[in-house]
Amino acid sequence: MQGNITLMPKNFVEELRWRGLIQDIMPDTEDYLNSTPTTGYIGFDPTADSLHIGSLVQIIILMHFQRAGHKPVALLGGATGMIGDPSGKSDERNLLDAETLAKNNAGIEQQLRQFLNFDATDTNAAVLVNNYDWMKSYSLIDFSRDIGKHLTVNYMMAKESVKKRLGSDAKVGMSFTEFTYQLLQGYDFLHLYENMDCKLQMGGSDQWGNITTGTELIRRKAGGKAFALTCPLITKADGSKFGKTEAGNVWLDKKRTSPYKFYQYWLNTSDVDAANYIKIFTFLDQATIAQLDKEHQEAPHLRLLQKRLAEEVTTMVHGAAEFEKAVQASQILFGKTTANALKNLDAATFLEIFDGVPQQELSVAQLQEGVDIIAALVEHSGFLPSNSEARRALKAQSISVNKEKVGEGYKLSLEDRIGENYILLQKGKKNYFVLRII
Repeated sequence: MQGNITLMPKNFVEELRWRGLIQDIMPDTEDYLNSTPTTGYIGFDPTADSLHIGSLVQIIILMHFQRAGHKPVALLGGATGMIGDPSGKSDERNLLDAETLAKNNAGIEQQLRQFLNFDATDTNAAVLVNNYDWMKSYSLIDFSRDIGKHLTVNYMMAKESVKKRLGSDAKVGMSFTEFTYQLLQGYDFLHLYENMDCKLQMGGSDQWGNITTGTELIRRKAGGKAFALTCPLITKADGSKFGKTEAGNVWLDKKRTSPYKFYQYWLNTSDVDAANYIKIFTFLDQATIAQLDKEHQEAPHLRLLQKRLAEEVTTMVHGAAEFEKAVQASQILFGKTTANALKNLDAATFLEIFDGVPQQELSVAQLQEGVDIIAALVEHSGFLPSNSEARRALKAQSISVNKEKVGEGYKLSLEDRIGENYILLQKGKKNYFVLRII
């Protein structure tokens, strides 16, 4: 819906439904969205200066919302981030100071602008808001009188997020600070309803209690009707946590998670997860996904689903150029690359590909003089145990320098450096050693 508010929106809810992105939905929500171009919002918790792929689900929902002709609002929790949402948490979060929150909000804002259309000339241009802007001058007395009186403690305690923290098996209780979180989030919805005609709040299924507090507050204080829907929390088929690796979260910021590692995360998903994720994390249509799934079932060893999933998500988050670099980097381990491609790698990506490969230092001065390949394999690296074994390997053509076969008499030089820092030695297909140039 570009520039024409009278156009009827596409069926946003049906789009989410076939993709498995509907958990809870308030009655009449789908009918309302099908009949009326609507403003709707999702809140983002500023616990770090980057979002991760768990947050990507909510970004994609806003993207679907905008593509269906509706107006998305992304809310940064500058105020609520000072408290911490208790939903789904067994312990109270550490409170963030104003300086950290400002840094986190700036990082998240930059990322959101990458995915949503904020061009103000479009009728359904996305809008970015920060709840600190309307909460910073609201005194506790005024908030209690204006907002708090509209919801009873009984109503608030009936929420699942509160009951879990106050139950008999709970290890810790809940502070008053956390208890008020749902009231603050509910007020966000009321504020957007009154000031931006925002009729819909969306989020993960753990947010249902907070979201419905907002719809109830709108009903009681403003006499209005608002709507809500949530998506399921994304899981992995093997029971492990989605979006986590041994190194921690998979971030959208390439300084935290490189495009190579980001690509590898999606490429290494199981068949079951790939079939699920390709519906959630891409914008491929139903027919295309069905065809991909059929082809994958016929030749699962080709991992067509994983490859297409990794391509779509990496390109969306990091761009086509970074995707191509990630593919080239992945092919290096399997010998499907050239020495030039290897030498074009930046140092960070090179180290990630060969993470855990033993290393030894070699000086620039030694390279300037030239280092005999046998000395490099034995004396300078210990990669091979003896000169005789090195000679046998060289004669058998099983030694490579930067993925190119070498023989006896070869000398390492400055020309062999990868990014001026490294030289890769290899025996056979899978045995590697890195010379670090100092």
